[in-house]
Amino acid sequence: MNEHKNIDDALQILVELGLPRAQRNERSALCLLALLDLPPGGTWKQAGHPMLGITPIMDWAKRHYGADYAPNTRETFRRQTMHQFVAAGIALRNPDKPDRPTNSPATVYQVAPEVLDLLKTFGSRRWAGKLAAWLSSGPTLSQRYAKARDLECVPVQLAGKKKIELSPGAHSGLIKAIIEDFAPRFAPGSTLVYAGDTGKKWGYFDEAALTALGVTGIDAHGKMPDVVLHDPRRGWLFLVESVTSHGPVDAKRHEELSQLFRKSTAGLVFVTAFPDGLTYKKYALEIAWETDVWIAEAPGHMIHRNGSRFQGPY
Repeated sequence: MNEHKNIDDALQILVELGLPRAQRNERSALCLLALLDLPPGGTWKQAGHPMLGITPIMDWAKRHYGADYAPNTRETFRRQTMHQFVAAGIALRNPDKPDRPTNSPATVYQVAPEVLDLLKTFGSRRWAGKLAAWLSSGPTLSQRYAKARDLECVPVQLAGKKKIELSPGAHSGLIKAIIEDFAPRFAPGSTLVYAGDTGKKWGYFDEAALTALGVTGIDAHGKMPDVVLHDPRRGWLFLVESVTSHGPVDAKRHEELSQLFRKSTAGLVFVTAFPDGLTYKKYALEIAWETDVWIAEAPGHMIHRNGSRFQGPY
C-alpha cells in the first residue's frame, strides 16, 4: 500500500509542478522517487538528493518498487522523462561536471536544491505556499510547451480579415493551401464551414451554416472531411480531403461522406487535395470516379474524374 501511495503522491506532484501529460506516468514518478531516494516507507521530509545515472535510476526502481524495465528502455527514460525534468528545473544534469559531453555514459542527474526544499514540505501545511512561490518564478514546462506550439501554428486567412490557426504540420499546411489557394480559384465567393485540425477537435466549425443547409447532428469528428466550403451562388458544398500520407476520397470514403451529408440541400462536390504530384501518383488508382483532384503545387489546375461533366455535384 505504501508503495502505491508514494507513486501516487509523486504523480500528483508532477501534475502540480506543471509537467506535460506525457510525463505524468509511473516511469516519471519512479524517476522522481529515485532522485529523492524515497523508498516505500520513506516520508517526503526524508527526501535526499543523490546523483544518479539512467541505469542506476532504473536499478533503484526495480530494487525498491519492483519495476522491472527492459535495458533497451534507457533512451525512453532519458528522452521522455529526464530531459523534461531538466527542462522544467526539477533536476540538474551533471552538477558535478557541467561540461561533461552530452552523450557521455557518465552522465548523472540530481534534484535541484530549491525543488528538494519544496518537495520536503509535500503533505504538510507549508506545501501550498511553497508550491505557489515556486510556480510564480516562471512558466511551467506545460505552459512553455503550449506557447512553443502556438508559435508554430499555421495561420489561415479567411474572408473579412478573419484568421484561424491550425496545429503545425504538413497536413495543416495543405489545409491552409485549400482555403487560400483552391477556394479562390475553384470555389470563388464560397465561405468556410469547417476545417479540421489534428491538434484540436474542431479547427473551425460554423455549425449554424451547416444546419441551414439541412445537415445536423455532426459530432463524429473522425468522419468529417478536412475542409467544407459552401458556394451559395451555385448551391454547392465542397467536401475536401487533405491527403499528405493517407485518406483520399476512394469509393468507401465517397459513400461515407454521401451518407453523412445526405440531407444537404446543396449539391455535393467531392475533392481530394494533394501537396504534390508524387503524392497524387501514390493514390491515383484509389480515387473514386465522380470526384475531383487538386494538387497544391499546381494550384491553377484540376483533375476531373467524372467523365460526363466537369466540376459540379451529381
